[in-house]
Amino acid sequence: MASGERGLCPEMGSGRAVADYLNGGRWKLIAEFTEVESGKRNDRSELERALAACKKHKAKLVIAKLDRLSRNVHFISGLMERKIDFVACDMPSANAFMINIYAAVAQEERRMISERTKVGLRAARERGVVLGGPKLALINKISQEAAVSRAQAIAPVLKELAGLSAHAAAAELNARKVPTPTGAPWSAKTVIRARARLQ
Repeated sequence: MASGERGLCPEMGSGRAVADYLNGGRWKLIAEFTEVESGKRNDRSELERALAACKKHKAKLVIAKLDRLSRNVHFISGLMERKIDFVACDMPSANAFMINIYAAVAQEERRMISERTKVGLRAARERGVVLGGPKLALINKISQEAAVSRAQAIAPVLKELAGLSAHAAAAELNARKVPTPTGAPWSAKTVIRARARLQ
């Protein structure tokens, strides 16, 4: 992609779309950047690196699709104000006005998708559907059973310390070097959880 003989090619999305756009032009490829973050996020390190390189080389930013750059009108407007020349391969002839319109449409589409998803999840919960994937309930059950087993393994020590506060019991368990499942030191919270699992 180019500004005269110069260019910068960060691949945001489909590398093929960018390569097809650049094919046969009078430009020099300065650098390529692959952004893995979603276009709905504005804190993207690779994009910032690409923009810095564009500014340094006075080059044009080429992206596969506008919605891969951002689905936020404010972000797109800010990019224009930074005087970064960019082109989206899915709409190479779009001017600044058209890009703002497309960004506004993409932003509204994102909002509507988010709202539909929330409504759908709420309706599913009301119907009693267990969310989180078919194996989540099994994973949770196994995890709970393992936690109860660990608590039972140290039950004699916990009973011995039953008269102590959770904070004092945690200090004593740490002094006795009784391990926690994660290897982290005991805290009042982990003592309370362990005691609850034995009830």
